[in-house]
Amino acid sequence: MKLSTFLLAAVSAASASANLLSDFTGASQQVAITEDLKVPGSNPLAFCQDPADNILTIEEVDLSPNPPEAGKTLSIEATGTLHKDIEEGAKVRLQVKYGLITLIKQEAPLCEYVKEVNLECPLKKGDLKLTKDVDLPKQIPPGKYTVLADVLTKDEVKITCLTATVMFHR
Repeated sequence: MKLSTFLLAAVSAASASANLLSDFTGASQQVAITEDLKVPGSNPLAFCQDPADNILTIEEVDLSPNPPEAGKTLSIEATGTLHKDIEEGAKVRLQVKYGLITLIKQEAPLCEYVKEVNLECPLKKGDLKLTKDVDLPKQIPPGKYTVLADVLTKDEVKITCLTATVMFHR
């Protein structure tokens, strides 16, 4: 199997911030990042809270380049373990901010995102691996972007929640 549900959230966040789309449905909260919540690997990601009870255990996420750069291809490699099957109806709550300005605030079906990596729901429990390339446009305005991706089952049980802050330079 090639997917970590977390990675879907990360890929979704990277794709969304790259495209700077805006759809203001759903709700999310900003969170403070502490070093003990950092996602293992070469990445700017952190867990929103202690991930001990999450359905997805993320072992490592590597981004290249890290940090992401406008006009370059962002390669994402991640591994993890899904502790339960994930059924149709799971969702991703995504928020992307540029400084203090909210660019994206949306809730979307997780099963739509898994199609981007050639998978279908239900996602089966077990070890997962994801490799994904995302072309970031040159036109990303320079500045600080904050991304929050909260992934939940159809019954609102936490699959994972990730946040990242990325600076794009000229």
